[in-house]
Amino acid sequence: MSLSAPLLNEHVTASACPACVAAPSAESIAAASSARDARLMLSLPTAHCAACISTVEQAVQAVPGVKSARVNLTLRRVSVDADAGVTADALIGVLKGVGYEAHELDPGLLSATETDRQGRDLLMRLGVAFFSMMNVMLLSVAVWSGAEDATRDLFHWISAAIALPTVIFAGQPFFKSAWASLRVGRLGMDVPISLALILASSISLFETWNSGHHAYFDAAVMLSFFLLAGRYLDHRTRAVARSAAEELAALEVPRASVLRLGVEVVLPIAEVVAGDLVRVRPGGRMPVDGVVVEGQSELDRSLLTGESLPVFAGVDTVVSAGEVNLTGPLVVRVTAAGRESSLHRMADLVAVAESAKTRYTSLAERAAKWYSPLVHILSFSAFGFWMWKTGGDLRFAVNISAAVLIITCPCALGLAVPAVVTAASGKLFRKGLLIKHGTALERLAEVDTVVFDKTGTLTMGAPEVTNLADHPRVAVEVAAALAGASSHPLALALVAGARAAGIGPARVEELREVPGYGVEGVWKGRRVRLGRAEWCGSEPVDATATYLCTGEGAARAFTFADSLRPGAEAAVASLRAQGLRVVLISGDARGAVAGLAERLGIAEWRAGALPAEKAAEVAAMTRDGCRVLMVGDGLNDTAALAAAHVSVSPASALDAARVASDIVLLGQDMAPIGDALRIARQASRRIVENFGVSAAYNVVAVPLALVGMATPLAAAAAMSLSSITVSLNALRLK
Repeated sequence: MSLSAPLLNEHVTASACPACVAAPSAESIAAASSARDARLMLSLPTAHCAACISTVEQAVQAVPGVKSARVNLTLRRVSVDADAGVTADALIGVLKGVGYEAHELDPGLLSATETDRQGRDLLMRLGVAFFSMMNVMLLSVAVWSGAEDATRDLFHWISAAIALPTVIFAGQPFFKSAWASLRVGRLGMDVPISLALILASSISLFETWNSGHHAYFDAAVMLSFFLLAGRYLDHRTRAVARSAAEELAALEVPRASVLRLGVEVVLPIAEVVAGDLVRVRPGGRMPVDGVVVEGQSELDRSLLTGESLPVFAGVDTVVSAGEVNLTGPLVVRVTAAGRESSLHRMADLVAVAESAKTRYTSLAERAAKWYSPLVHILSFSAFGFWMWKTGGDLRFAVNISAAVLIITCPCALGLAVPAVVTAASGKLFRKGLLIKHGTALERLAEVDTVVFDKTGTLTMGAPEVTNLADHPRVAVEVAAALAGASSHPLALALVAGARAAGIGPARVEELREVPGYGVEGVWKGRRVRLGRAEWCGSEPVDATATYLCTGEGAARAFTFADSLRPGAEAAVASLRAQGLRVVLISGDARGAVAGLAERLGIAEWRAGALPAEKAAEVAAMTRDGCRVLMVGDGLNDTAALAAAHVSVSPASALDAARVASDIVLLGQDMAPIGDALRIARQASRRIVENFGVSAAYNVVAVPLALVGMATPLAAAAAMSLSSITVSLNALRLK
């Protein structure tokens, strides 16, 4: 059906239910294993809670020929093992029947496994370090209480048996990182950490072997525990995202119906070449770039360009991969397929933008550039001084050197950022924002310009009829009857509006949908039509509308508007109150964009922007010195999201947009975006305060270690105290 009006994306809002958080960790391992063996994989952008898992799996498993189905809620995908006769289109239809939007993905373009191995590994080492620390501390209490001679030596040897394997095992992340740094001639943060662990353990073993009075195994394992705690916090805040470019590439249709010698053959997209004829049925996604040679229909380009107006497609119309064919079958002559398609070129744009974003250096990394060399200079200087001062007492000099390394160990510095980010992330999560990237809060605090997309971001992406009360009841009844014969979004909105007003459909016979134009039928012996203005013999109005022609008088225009997302006005007002520049860039028509900008009080706006142009606009602002926050939800926003200094997308956005963004808005309400910038600035201040605490601690503690007034154990205790102080300061955010 053609309705001279925007085709608006329908989204189902994701809710921030507890299962959304708890379920992913429980099902990620099994789902990743299932994904490796899957014959079909579908994206489920509207799946949002534990109930969705059982609903989707039961619906898919009920299809004859399906052997198994596994939903991964984290990735919003279902992996299906099925017989060769089961098609993705059939499964998509089944899922649509139970209320879930689905898109086919190409499993070959996705990672074989996506479980959080690094996180599990750090957590396991952290648990081992904690267990060992508690046991070694108990043994140390006995020594501190006065155990002497053989008893003291026995407790030291038992401590060694526990601590040495623990340090070797728990310290692996630091040892590997330190070795990698040294191999390229660089002093990373993990080099002094590794030296401190090795020296503390070595000195303790030497003292134990020689029946010394003091051993510092408790310091070594305590150091391991606190350092791993900081490393795990840092890992949790990063929540390493999958590549948005990979997700975009996987969204390409993996197969196409190719006409060869008049016979339709389904081929992998890799085997489709320029010049082939491809048939695309109504409701199907365009698998290739090409030109229409047969048929007429309408195309939904909103996911690629943000253009909400359905585009008429007839012979000689140029089409692009990723567009959705709405109403009629089309035969397309291929001009580009696979890696040459427009969709794949968009993926390349995203990949370039993502690689640029990774060059951002966090505050902790910048601090590490001068901190690590300074620590080593201090430690080796202390060793040399005391070797000279004591006349070559190696034992004493090494103890002082180790104490300096431990007391200057960058644990507090390492916790300064992740402790604050974890506290701020928790606060933002309770407000409905999920932080995905470790440096997102730091970058968010630097923002001075906010760029919004329109459809699906500031608006809900669902049309609503606005002038139903302006038409006679009989006209609404006829329009509802005609609209009921189409699945076009505006037709669905018209039916829903009539139903909400308590108006049922009239009795219209011989209903027939005319691809690219609208729906017609017979009412009381007269031919009636609902659709394009010119088809209904009317002049188009300056609004999103569909037209009813009953043969009595002029055609009637039913107008529609895209409903504002809750909190959109509050979010824009909050951002402007904070002194930020707010810009609206959309691929939609000029009239729709101008109307929304005026309604929200946004002075700067641009309409009709293509995906590459959006990314170019963001890049141009960045070159001009702006720090841009991009908020968007569609494939057309993905490159801009990746190119921005920091980015936000709603949970209802497509997978590729969510992956490209640094922060996900879990609910419908946009208001938390204003809070996010305020909290990010508070977090940035806390991070600076934590660096100050760490620096003050070192100013006091390092001289004590240098003059020999701090043993390795006292140094470890002081280091732990500074770490606790930093963590408590971070908790002030709550």
